[in-house]
Amino acid sequence: MISPILITGASQRLGLAMADSLLEEGYTVVVTYRTLRPTISTLKDKGAIVLHADFSTETGIDRAIDDIKAVSESYRAIIHNASDWAQEKDHDNKHDLFNRMMNVHALAPYRINLALSQSLSMQGGFSDIIHMTDYVQDTGSEKHIAYAASKAALQNLTLSFAKKLAPKVKVNSIAPALLMFNEGDDDAYKEKALKKSLLETVPGAEEAVKAMHYLLNSEYITGQTLHLNGGRNLK
Repeated sequence: MISPILITGASQRLGLAMADSLLEEGYTVVVTYRTLRPTISTLKDKGAIVLHADFSTETGIDRAIDDIKAVSESYRAIIHNASDWAQEKDHDNKHDLFNRMMNVHALAPYRINLALSQSLSMQGGFSDIIHMTDYVQDTGSEKHIAYAASKAALQNLTLSFAKKLAPKVKVNSIAPALLMFNEGDDDAYKEKALKKSLLETVPGAEEAVKAMHYLLNSEYITGQTLHLNGGRNLK
């Protein structure tokens, strides 16, 4: 029996698309969610094991690790997708904002990877850790400073865990730029956003799904970042 794949933050957008794809392929999927949405019930109906988790505090991380380990002794893969896209202008307490960004995007993956390292090594073949980082890890962001810093920390964790967990566990990142528009994005914003990449397209969540499958199926890639940005770095 193939051990389950854990996806954190799978109630919407990229995490939801990845969970749906893996369930369709017959994997046992464990998902965490912070906000209860109708999609969670849908995932559960499809066979997913759902866990509520709040990675913004150390207590929440501790509780999530206990719940994740209680589901299975071994895991085929961990996909760290849980995210909080907060920006400085919306928060007066910058200290708390920075700590929350680091907790969600860096401390939680760090703690979970360490806690499940033996669970990943129990596989007969390779197992995987995939960190969902962000285009801004390499560019910074004047509006999302703490967020960008925490995603850069997550990218660096990719390098360290690739070294630590080899040769049994492959550890890689997927760094998307804009893959999906949000509800409410107006035509002017969409037109401006499209011009930011060489390919002038917003391809949708399926692009992240394809990258996920590539990494899971590869037998010779670790410590790398797949940049899903349409050539935005060359503009």
